[in-house]
Amino acid sequence: MSVLVFAENGDGKFPKSTYEAISYGFALATKMGTSLTALVLGEVSDDALKNLGEYGAAKVLHASDARLNGFNSSAFASALAQAASAEQAKVVILSSTLEGKAVAPMLSVKLKAGLVVGVVALPATDGPFVVRKKVFSGKAFADVQVNSEVRILTVSVNSFSLIKNPAAATVSAFAPQLPEGDFRMVSKEIAKSTNTLSVAEADIVVSGGRGLKGPENWGILENFATAIGAATACSKPVSDSGWRPHHEHVGQTGKAIAPNLYFAFGISGAIQHLAGINSSKVIVVVNKDPEAPFFKAADYGIVGDLFEVLPKLTEALKAFKAGQN
Repeated sequence: MSVLVFAENGDGKFPKSTYEAISYGFALATKMGTSLTALVLGEVSDDALKNLGEYGAAKVLHASDARLNGFNSSAFASALAQAASAEQAKVVILSSTLEGKAVAPMLSVKLKAGLVVGVVALPATDGPFVVRKKVFSGKAFADVQVNSEVRILTVSVNSFSLIKNPAAATVSAFAPQLPEGDFRMVSKEIAKSTNTLSVAEADIVVSGGRGLKGPENWGILENFATAIGAATACSKPVSDSGWRPHHEHVGQTGKAIAPNLYFAFGISGAIQHLAGINSSKVIVVVNKDPEAPFFKAADYGIVGDLFEVLPKLTEALKAFKAGQN
């Protein structure tokens, strides 16, 4: 009996969310008095596979089938189900990413397992299996009891700290039997932005709203983002107006993010926007309207014209960094 973690990778590299899931899985396996196994699908280097042991994976199953290099929810669910059965896993953990949330329900059906999406803490294991998750767009928590023999959890991004638990990971080849029906849908092309930080993975996110008045003014926000090492994002009206690409839209109908630090410039703070960013550890708001709803959710706020505040923040940050060198 073990805990199984799906070690999601992109282009052969493990994102931060994967190491969070591994850290969570190791902590849970320790509570349960068992070991942690990680499943990796697609081509990944031997060094990267062994590095999963740094976060507690005692065993790594690697399915290098070329058909698994691109995301396929059906095939991934089949491979995970077979790995869970082979390892006699009673808990299967995935990241609460787009991939994880697509695979988890299909896996739940295959294993006849209870599923809790978006957990934020370790479950109680000394009695009924009870796990906490966010509900109502992050405004409250729910404690969910899972009664099935096998349980599936997806871990909210940035809800569990990376914890190194060095172990000598044993890497083993894994060859799941994948039916042709799993490959009825095939990705022909995946277009990815380059030379930019991923909004979902970034520790710091700098976001702009209609207060920037137009796409031609986005340079001052990008200058600040570059200076602080942040990803750029935007509100829904901005992406709807074509000022910024839709992949930068954060909020309830865009990407839900949980960075350590979130800056909002010229965003009023509608409830739909707050629902997607309220898991941020620290929120800083700059708006010239002192009655903007965002100030009620902010940890720090500046009432002022962003066209005056942003350049000064950028200059101060550059001066601070120069003084450290």
